[in-house]
Amino acid sequence: MPHAPLYPVMYEDLVRAALREDLGRAGDLSADACVPAEARARAILRARKPGVIAGLEPALAAFRLLDPALSITVQAADGAGVAAGGTVAVVEGAARPILSAERTALNLLGRLCGIATQTHELAAAVEGTGAHIVCTRKTTLGLRMLEKYAVRVGGGSNHRFGLDDAVMIKDNHIVAAGGLKAAVERARAHIGHMVKIEVEVDTLDQLAELIPLGADAVLLDNMDPATLRRAVRMVDGRMITEASGGVTPETVRAVAETGVTLISLGWLTHSVKNFDVGLDFEPV
Repeated sequence: MPHAPLYPVMYEDLVRAALREDLGRAGDLSADACVPAEARARAILRARKPGVIAGLEPALAAFRLLDPALSITVQAADGAGVAAGGTVAVVEGAARPILSAERTALNLLGRLCGIATQTHELAAAVEGTGAHIVCTRKTTLGLRMLEKYAVRVGGGSNHRFGLDDAVMIKDNHIVAAGGLKAAVERARAHIGHMVKIEVEVDTLDQLAELIPLGADAVLLDNMDPATLRRAVRMVDGRMITEASGGVTPETVRAVAETGVTLISLGWLTHSVKNFDVGLDFEPV
C-alpha cells in the first residue's frame, strides 16, 4: 500500500530528545574513553529476521544529528521487505558519533519495523474480505505519530490521532451524558459539519437503539463472529462497522469474514514484538 514519506521536521525534535536522554550530562563516556577521536568506522544496519522496514529515516536522523558529515547509504527503504541478515543501511565516517547514536537509532527502528511487520501480516490475513486493519490511540507516549506511520507502511490504516480528530462516544460517555440518545444528540448539536461521529456499542440492543439515531460509524465491542454477523446485517450499510476487542492473529480472518469494515487492534501499537535489527562494525 502506498504511503507518504515523513518530512524531517515531523520527527527531528523527537530524535533530538531521545539523544539528549541517552547522552545525559557528560556525553558518551564509553566511546569517548576508548575510541580515538580520529577513528573511522563502517557500520552495517542488518535485519536479524524477515520483516518490513519502517522508520528508517527517523532512525538515521540520530546519526545525522550527531555528525552531518557521516555518509549514509540506504539499501532497504520504508515499506521494503527484508530477509534475515539483509542489509538495511550502511553508515560510514567518524566512529564516535556512530557509536553514540546506535542505541537511539536501533530503538526507533526496532519498534517501528515491529509494528509494520505485524500490520503487514494481519493485512495479508484479511486480504480479499474487504476489511481493513486499523490502529488505535493506545500508543507509546511521544511516539504516536511514528507508530501510526509504521501502521500505514505495513498496509494498515489509522484510527484517530487524538481526541480532536472526531467524536468517539464510548460507554463512559453514554453514562455521563445520561444515555445513548442524549449523547448522540448532544454531540451532533456541538460539532461542525466536517466532524464524524462514532459510537461504541456492547450489545445488539444498543445497536438497535443507535441505528435510527444515525452515526457515521459504530464500534462493535468484544462481539464474537456470530454476533458480529448479525450486527453487520442490522446496520445494512448505513454506518461503517468496526470490530474491536480480543482480536488476535489467529482470529482476525474469522472476524474479517463477518463483513465488518474495520478491525481495530490496540496491541498493534502498545504490545507488538520488537523487530530484531542490529548494527555491526566492519574494519576500514
